[in-house]
Amino acid sequence: MEMPFREARPENGAGLVPTDSSAPHKEDLSSKIKEQKIVVDELSNLKKNRKVYRQQQNSNIFFLADRTEMLSESKNTLDELKKEYQEIENSEKTKIKK
Repeated sequence: MEMPFREARPENGAGLVPTDSSAPHKEDLSSKIKEQKIVVDELSNLKKNRKVYRQQQNSNIFFLADRTEMLSESKNTLDELKKEYQEIENSEKTKIKK
């Protein structure tokens, strides 16, 4: 049975949110990072002949996608999420020092 994969991407306008709402945003980012790690791991462990599907945004329609391309995009997304999470942590540390 073929498994469809949904790519986890940050919401549009992903960037730093005002510091007063960074705690919920940080938790949301943390869960997105965990989800993205699972996606990368699943894609990494697929056999070469397995098919991968990408879900059309805001739809229940899936399209056949290239496994290596999806893996690369998923790794990039994970890196972006980690970078954003690190920026939030650094801004919190800076705010505490002041």
